[in-house]
Amino acid sequence: MTEKEIQYREKQEMKRPGEPTKSGLTFVPPVDIYETAEALTLLADMPGVTPEGLVIDLKDNQITITGQTQDPTGPQEHFLLKEYETGHFYRQFALPEVIDQGKIRAQLKNGELTLVLPKQEKAKPRRIEIKVD
Repeated sequence: MTEKEIQYREKQEMKRPGEPTKSGLTFVPPVDIYETAEALTLLADMPGVTPEGLVIDLKDNQITITGQTQDPTGPQEHFLLKEYETGHFYRQFALPEVIDQGKIRAQLKNGELTLVLPKQEKAKPRRIEIKVD
């Protein structure tokens, strides 16, 4: 076993203000965010979401991630065990001013969304060189 125990987090239903306009549950995908000198990187677990079923919007310093999954079964199949929920996904984040919003990149691979949020040049840490006269 590793030093870090694996943590299992149940999918949870999202509680949003206002009346829902879509039927069914809306889930909050689990997200990890880490920072380097160059960027913030956001990793969202969205199994079953395809690029066609995923929308990422940027407006007023807020990034919104919405997606939808369908049951993978066809008309001839039925579930014997079902632990994976399907439906709508929703997550929203306020972006700090240091993010260069024109350079944000997104990739969806094997059910994991990776958003790279590059920092503006002026926000990157750097060492100041000392000149001697």
